[in-house]
Amino acid sequence: MKLKLTPRTVPLLVTVLLFVLMFAVGSWRYEGFFAPQVFLNLFIDNAFLLVVGVGMTFVILSGGIDLSVGSVIALTTMVTASLVEHHQWSIWAVILLVLLMGSALGLLMGVLIQVFRLQPFIVTLGGMFLARGLCYLISIDAITITEASYSVISQHHIVLWADNFISWNVVIALVVVALAIYLAHYSAFGRNVYAIGGNERSAVLMGLPVARTKILVYTLSGFCSALAGVVFSFYMLSGYGLHAQGMELDAIAAVVIGGTLLSGGVGYVFGTVFGVLILGLIQTLIMFDGTLSSWWTKIAIGLLLCGFCLLQRLLEPRAGQGASRWRGLRRKRAKQAAPSGNGRFVGVDG
Repeated sequence: MKLKLTPRTVPLLVTVLLFVLMFAVGSWRYEGFFAPQVFLNLFIDNAFLLVVGVGMTFVILSGGIDLSVGSVIALTTMVTASLVEHHQWSIWAVILLVLLMGSALGLLMGVLIQVFRLQPFIVTLGGMFLARGLCYLISIDAITITEASYSVISQHHIVLWADNFISWNVVIALVVVALAIYLAHYSAFGRNVYAIGGNERSAVLMGLPVARTKILVYTLSGFCSALAGVVFSFYMLSGYGLHAQGMELDAIAAVVIGGTLLSGGVGYVFGTVFGVLILGLIQTLIMFDGTLSSWWTKIAIGLLLCGFCLLQRLLEPRAGQGASRWRGLRRKRAKQAAPSGNGRFVGVDG
């Protein structure tokens, strides 16, 4: 993945610089903020958001939206807690089941969107209500997970150096990010996703597998949501129908702040990582301050989101003009290379 300074990469650069600036300000204002564990805690506390943000990145890159991710996380925690606690299932069997369940729900929504030409907003909104409602069919109360092996995995710390550590949730999230970067930038699937998000009609005319790719995108999002639910259950050690309320909006905000264009076709998984870290950093700054209400987190995220949308809007015409000039140059060269009246080809130099 090679990055050049273009209107497409400027939002990503701004995101990275903003994160560095915010961390520098926090280190200057608050004692102990520059400690390595503070930085590692951003990953520990937001590993589930990072996983679901990866899936959302592919959806938005393809020009779609997925509002069901938060509810799928809640449903995953409820199914996991119920089967592990009440039915004594093996945690590995439960994890496999919920991953298949999330993928199946994503596949269903993808088929409805692509085959029946329904709007992603409406379909995934229906998926959101469906998954959240299924939570309360299992239980209206929270289910605490006390199973021994589950607790051991949840509380185990991987020591990096000195007293600094990460959790297994962070390992899972970083593996997902690494695989997603490869998938997005070094595979045919990723190239198809970018092409569909840039111009779906052109992708069809080019002979790309548009239908299959869009269905796979929503399947991938469902899988990532279920995996984020597993990570969330390790983090909270409970299942509850009210878990992850509004997390679909946090995921969208992280993706947009990370530089992905809402209209699709432009963005980087790497940017989503920094988008998630910025959301976590805002919460950490407010916690260190101690005088501000937690609602300031939402205010700051809202302002950032509006700012990045405006930035994308200002840069979009420049990117479009550049693409238009390139297409015009290609047409001119093709015309110059067309055969003349006597059957001879006329090159660029005449």
